[in-house]
Amino acid sequence: MRKRRTTSLDLRERILAAYDAGEGTREGIARRFRVSLGMVKKLLAQRRHTGSIAPRHHLAGRKPRMVATHQRQRRALLGEKPDLTLKELRRGLGLECSLQAIHVVLGKMGLTYKKRRSERPNKTARTSRGHAGAGAAGKVGLTRRGSSSWTNPARRRT
Repeated sequence: MRKRRTTSLDLRERILAAYDAGEGTREGIARRFRVSLGMVKKLLAQRRHTGSIAPRHHLAGRKPRMVATHQRQRRALLGEKPDLTLKELRRGLGLECSLQAIHVVLGKMGLTYKKRRSERPNKTARTSRGHAGAGAAGKVGLTRRGSSSWTNPARRRT
């Protein structure tokens, strides 16, 4: 699939000048300037409705479901109960969006959320930090070169 590029302002002006001068139909002008008929139609409609023929990238794309009014509600909900889960926050706001969307918005607002429920830890959970080593990564300097069983020649049975 070919990547689309924005039609330059110069080309947009030439297309409209040709159409305004009556140099052909919309279809003929589209062929002449090697653009789609839809592009010519959209350009004419944009000029008619807005008076501008500039690209409108800022209006493209998916519109956000969470708007500024939700921001105040989020802050109020989290002020009342700061340990709300993302699901509870979504339910409290009455939104139909993904939990990831709420996570991203909270990050942009500089807010964090509790990632673990407020329960008593189970008996298998670690209760103290202890003095355990870092595993194999911590033993790198402890093995002499050539003394590992992997590098020693195998002994022959006699």
